[in-house]
Amino acid sequence: MILFSFVPFFWAVSANADFFQFDSISNASTYYFNYIYCNVWDGECQPNQDDATQQVPTRELWAGFPQEYINVVHQWYCSLGQCCDTGDCRITNNMTGLARDLQMKLHGQHLVQSVVLKAIQGFINNPESNKPLTLSFHGWSGTGKNFVARIVADNLYREGVKSECVRLFITPFHFPHARLVDTYKGQLREAIRDNVLRCPQTLFIFDEAEKLHPGLIDAIKPYLDHYDNVDGVSYRKAVFLFLSNIGGATINDVALDFWHSGQNREDIGMEDLEHRLRAETVDSQGGFSQSELMSGHLIDFFVPFLPLEYRHVKLCARDAYAARGLEPEEATLDEVAKAMLYVPKEERLFSAQGCKSIPQRINFFLP
Repeated sequence: MILFSFVPFFWAVSANADFFQFDSISNASTYYFNYIYCNVWDGECQPNQDDATQQVPTRELWAGFPQEYINVVHQWYCSLGQCCDTGDCRITNNMTGLARDLQMKLHGQHLVQSVVLKAIQGFINNPESNKPLTLSFHGWSGTGKNFVARIVADNLYREGVKSECVRLFITPFHFPHARLVDTYKGQLREAIRDNVLRCPQTLFIFDEAEKLHPGLIDAIKPYLDHYDNVDGVSYRKAVFLFLSNIGGATINDVALDFWHSGQNREDIGMEDLEHRLRAETVDSQGGFSQSELMSGHLIDFFVPFLPLEYRHVKLCARDAYAARGLEPEEATLDEVAKAMLYVPKEERLFSAQGCKSIPQRINFFLP
């Protein structure tokens, strides 16, 4: 039916030809062809931010058309998933959802909840940002670094981590051989450039970032710096997350000191940890310590993930059961939490694995 509806639409084009600028019509036609070729027929396309044929046609273009034909085009265009209030249907920037998910799904991480929300919200709401947002997540394995990266992706993009606006790099997997660092540099630069060309607000996640070769970090330093553009491409809307275990022991020591002194862990502030994390990152053995990322002060926030206690493990177990549609009794949650290993040996205060293995461990306690 939509196809037949376009017949009078094209008659209208002929009848009202004098009303239009034909270069704009050409650009619109080329845009729609490029969209179908790249996204429907899976053709090979090379987007260009400055190319008018790559820009979504604005409503002013159709000013001379009767409204009923505009509605037909609009209906067809939206059916392809290219129509929404934000201007880019891949992007949702749901700050309400981000705040809710950090509060409800993340346990024992009051600093993360506060810093990540404020940093991302402020960045998204500032159209004049002078650099990409760069956050460095620090803490033991299982404390929630990957989990928070996923929460961020789920609330910034319609398809979450599956979005073409999200790019994940796992250091041992994507860059395993030090002897190939020069090859990796070119591949990484090309990947970042291509992603930002396709989606200016790309989220880049570097997992196990402490294992990155310093040459790789320096290779992407220009994209994180205070430049209007690099080779004609602006990276100021991009977000970079570096996930690392650096500083995990320091974070745990601070949390343990607070416990020994009878203070609540919720009283731990960024002033107690961020400067220590920065110093430890500089002194670490990985690529960060030798990179211009540190000397250039390009990381906006060092975000500490605190070690998780028994009560937090129980909450993780509750969530794991709920994800399967189950409501366990309190005694069952206690059994799951007690089965975890806790450190230090004397205090047995922090879960050595955080919550990482909880979804698998509950299988043992299922009826």
